[in-house]
Amino acid sequence: MEKRKKIYEGKAKILYETDDADLLIQYFKDDATAFNAAKKGTVQQKGIMNNKISTKIFEFLSSQGIPTHLVKFLSDREMLVKRVQIVPIEVIVRNRAAGSLCRLLGLQEGTHLKRPILEFCYKKDDLGDPLINEDHIFAFDLATKSEIETIRKYALRVNELMSKFFANLNLELIDFKLEFGRYKGTIILADEISPDTCRIWEMGTGKKLDKDRFRHDLGNIEEAYQEVLNRVSK
Repeated sequence: MEKRKKIYEGKAKILYETDDADLLIQYFKDDATAFNAAKKGTVQQKGIMNNKISTKIFEFLSSQGIPTHLVKFLSDREMLVKRVQIVPIEVIVRNRAAGSLCRLLGLQEGTHLKRPILEFCYKKDDLGDPLINEDHIFAFDLATKSEIETIRKYALRVNELMSKFFANLNLELIDFKLEFGRYKGTIILADEISPDTCRIWEMGTGKKLDKDRFRHDLGNIEEAYQEVLNRVSK
C-alpha cells in the first residue's frame, strides 16, 4: 500500500491518502494535549502504544459485530483504515462520574452511576467541543435520526463489550469517547480507542492508567500506557 499525500493532521494523528481511494493510512503521533489543547506535551512512544491498543480493541469489537474503520495493522505507528466522512459529533459514554461530568454537576469523582450516561458533543475544537443534544443535531443537520439511532445503539453495545473486555484484565472502564464515520452509506466506528480516549482504572487500587496522568501531572504516563498495552495484548 503506497502512502501518498497528507490530507489531515490532528492533535494525535495524521491521515494520508493511499493508491486506493477508499483507504487511508492513519499515523499515530506522540503529541499529547489536554483541556482542548490548552495543555500540550509529548509522551514518548505514545503513538506506538495507542496504535497497538486501538488495533487490538478494534479487532475485538469487529469480532463481536461492531463495524469499524480498521482494515489492518501496518507498522508500529500506522494502521490502514477505511476512508470515512467523520460525523462531527463526539459520543461520550460514562459508567462513573469523572472529568467534565464532575465539574458540570458537582459530583465526586468515581461516583457510581445507576445506568450508563450517553452524551453528544459538537466536534469543534475552537468552541471547546460543547455539549449538545439531539435537537441541536437535527436542527443543524449534523446527522440524521437514523444515523443517531445507529450511533446510540453501537455506543451502548461498545460499552457493554469493552467493560467486560477490560474487567477480564482487572481494569475498569470509567468513561470513553467515540467517533463515527459514514462509509459507503453506513455508519461505522472510527478514530481510535486507547488511553487517550478512555478513562481506565485498575480494579482494587483505583490507579489511573490513562491520559488523566498527563492532564493532572500524575507522572508515570508512559508506564501507565504500557501497562494497558501489556494487558490488552494478552
